[in-house]
Amino acid sequence: MTRTRWWLGLLVIPGALAAQAETTVARTGVMFESYAFGSGLPFNRISELTIPVSVTQRIGGGRLVLDLGTAFARASVSEAGGGSGSITHSGFVDTDLRASYGVIPGKLLFNLVGTIPTGARAVADTTIPLFGATGTHLFGFTTPSFGSGGAVSAGFASAVKMGQNWAVGTGASYRYAARYVPVQGGDEMSPAGEIRARFGIEGPFGGGKYFRGALVYTTTAANDLGASGESAIGDRVLGYAAVSMPLGNSHLSLYGWNMRRLRARNSTNASTVAVPRGNVLALGARLDRPAGPKTTLSPTLELRHELTGPGQRMELLGYLLRAGSDLRYRLSDRAAAVLQAQLAFGTLHDAGTSVSILGPRLGVMLEWSRP
Repeated sequence: MTRTRWWLGLLVIPGALAAQAETTVARTGVMFESYAFGSGLPFNRISELTIPVSVTQRIGGGRLVLDLGTAFARASVSEAGGGSGSITHSGFVDTDLRASYGVIPGKLLFNLVGTIPTGARAVADTTIPLFGATGTHLFGFTTPSFGSGGAVSAGFASAVKMGQNWAVGTGASYRYAARYVPVQGGDEMSPAGEIRARFGIEGPFGGGKYFRGALVYTTTAANDLGASGESAIGDRVLGYAAVSMPLGNSHLSLYGWNMRRLRARNSTNASTVAVPRGNVLALGARLDRPAGPKTTLSPTLELRHELTGPGQRMELLGYLLRAGSDLRYRLSDRAAAVLQAQLAFGTLHDAGTSVSILGPRLGVMLEWSRP
């Protein structure tokens, strides 16, 4: 799962506090994504294969929820111009262990996340272009990063009723990351602390419709790169909104999110490697339509648009339109399978050059639950 998908999964705090079933859920599968590029770039294709594994255990009527998640990933970038050269990386990513405890059930939740550095840490400098390409929000790769030195995050989420059917949620968390050497033969990096604050609201309105909205603010201090100086990223503001509604015997969901990355506070320092400003916008729709007693067909459509640049006026990095469908089949009372087939196309802009993008996302996911 991408970091963006993790964010969206955690945005609406009131809904996250509602789960009370004592259940074990295990998920795994295979996801393949590949993008081919037109002429004008030093590479002509980026591909990634991910095998995610996660287990969720609810204890005490859902008051305590334990999660474990990791994945095996293989990514590659192929050289343009018919060359045989390529950059490839494969291995496990970091493993997340998460514990959520309902201090006041349905009203106050405490979260603790430990990131175990089972993924890549010190990598060859020749693989840096690969990691930069897979981390771009425009593509939305299932695995955007492959490892770190580990980290610990702690925070809370609370929810209160507003009127008869609506709820408002707030939350905050702090992340502390351990030191590690990101590039072989390079300096040790000391990642900075990160603070994240959330506000969410959700509830039903006329005609069976349901609204969810959230705002997330993230600030990160400068990373210490040792003798190389420091790296910095500006504060990020992410807004999310979604409306779901019945449509005949189907269910329609419309959503959108926008992530704004501000200028790093110390970007003018000569010793600072600053991530440029950016803005990512995504708009999407999903229609869940029963296709039989055990089958649900879900056509999907999403548009992504990304701007970036260090100047006063950000420039277009690219846009991507992705269309396809999920097919969910209930194998038994405890198991289900989801088949996913999507095709994306768009353009990528680099140094005044505009190149085409075309590629599929194919996957199969299996889910098993035990009451």
